[in-house]
Amino acid sequence: MSYRNGHLTKPAFISLAILTFITFVGNFTQLQLSAALPTIVDEFNITVTTGQWLTSIFQLTMGVMVPLTAFFTRRFSTRQIVIASMVIFTLGSLLAWVGTSFVLVLLGRLLEAIGTGVMWPVLQITVFTIFPLDRRGMAMGTVGMAMSVAPAIGPTLGGLQTDANGWRSIFFTLTVIGVVSLALCIFGLRNFGASDKAAKADFFSVALSIFGFGGLMFGFTNIQAYPFTHPIVWLPMLIGIAGIIWFILRQSRSSKRFMEGKQSQQALLDLRVLRNASFSMGTAIAAMSFFAFSSIVVLMPLYIQNCRGYSATVSGLVMLPGALGQAISQFFGGKALDRFGARPVALMGTITLFIGTAMMSTVSITSWIWWVSICQFIRQIGMGFVMMPLTTWSLNCLEPDQVSAGSAVTNTVRQIAGAIGAPVLILLMSVIAAAKMETMGATGQGAILANIIGIQWALRISALICLTMVFMVLFGVHGNGAGSAHDVARRAIGRVRHHHAAN
Repeated sequence: MSYRNGHLTKPAFISLAILTFITFVGNFTQLQLSAALPTIVDEFNITVTTGQWLTSIFQLTMGVMVPLTAFFTRRFSTRQIVIASMVIFTLGSLLAWVGTSFVLVLLGRLLEAIGTGVMWPVLQITVFTIFPLDRRGMAMGTVGMAMSVAPAIGPTLGGLQTDANGWRSIFFTLTVIGVVSLALCIFGLRNFGASDKAAKADFFSVALSIFGFGGLMFGFTNIQAYPFTHPIVWLPMLIGIAGIIWFILRQSRSSKRFMEGKQSQQALLDLRVLRNASFSMGTAIAAMSFFAFSSIVVLMPLYIQNCRGYSATVSGLVMLPGALGQAISQFFGGKALDRFGARPVALMGTITLFIGTAMMSTVSITSWIWWVSICQFIRQIGMGFVMMPLTTWSLNCLEPDQVSAGSAVTNTVRQIAGAIGAPVLILLMSVIAAAKMETMGATGQGAILANIIGIQWALRISALICLTMVFMVLFGVHGNGAGSAHDVARRAIGRVRHHHAAN
């Protein structure tokens, strides 16, 4: 038993702390290179579009790994999953640390993403297993607060390390952290839930997801260097779209056949959870917020370092207050969800996110550099009241036996949205900047002004996405108490009464 007399048991607390730390490491790793990206681009003499693959491939790989989590949690124990993940993560960090080419560094990032891709869903499922209904919002808010510290420490420490010892010191640190995490898992982690050694994965669906999402993203990133009519652009995009459609159809068919008893293997991604309107709405809003947010994590260091000439350290420090603000707002957002429900919390969050993004879109070549920090602080306060409360609410709206599948779906959609968001808005920035360079000049002050104009328009598009989210919450999240702990408890009592009445 993991929860007794209103308190976690010691083994459950230790295991939850280890899982939270490792998931924190994953978020930390994902964002730590953002401040160092301009330096890496210059050292390997590559384009910004190519360099941002170091962040995009992390999100894309995590998006591909997340669907496997539902299978992993059925087939293997918690300890087996986490220990294997940490071994892969440590090997990836080591390869990126000693890699002599961009390709090797990219491969190291790929292994890091594989190692951490399943951690957030595993932590999510563990929280929903350990905590009763009336404590989940608070628990997810607390865990989310810890997760939000990662964006604060990641870019800031990454900038400091890059300026002091070069960007490779980042991967040295991650290698050490990987070894420590592995030791914690071996000696302190316990198992939750039972495993089914007969469970099988649909690896053909895994291949479809890789070709689908990977092809679409690869095509998008090539638009900057090639015209849309070039095969290296439209062919990967065509393969990607076909792969995604095939993947969705295969998951739907597998879910139906499994329910009818015509096959023993469950779908890799159980899309039946999307029939729940509340879950679908929460997942869509969370994905859009991640789309808008992930691009700014890449755009703003480019603005601060390349357009304004500040160091990677300053870039990290500018982003620091926002991440701390998100950590605080996620904690209180979770508690507010338990008390007031999803709609008022998410509405406040989306409006705040829109205001902060609109403010940030006014940056110019003469803007006070800490204006960016103020805007990002406002944005991430909004993010804290959107991401974790809506994710918890959408999972609360599912039946208990659907939580694992729902966690896999919502995290997959969110990671893919984040992976696509950065290249899409960076592409938009690059296209607008290139057009402006024809009139302002392709070098010197003209090039800087053109790039800033491109960043402004990318931020305006991001603000428009945030405004759309406001209306989605306003009209799509119904009832002030919908999804709160009390609402979930009422539905559970209703199911019990219905069951007794039927018998």
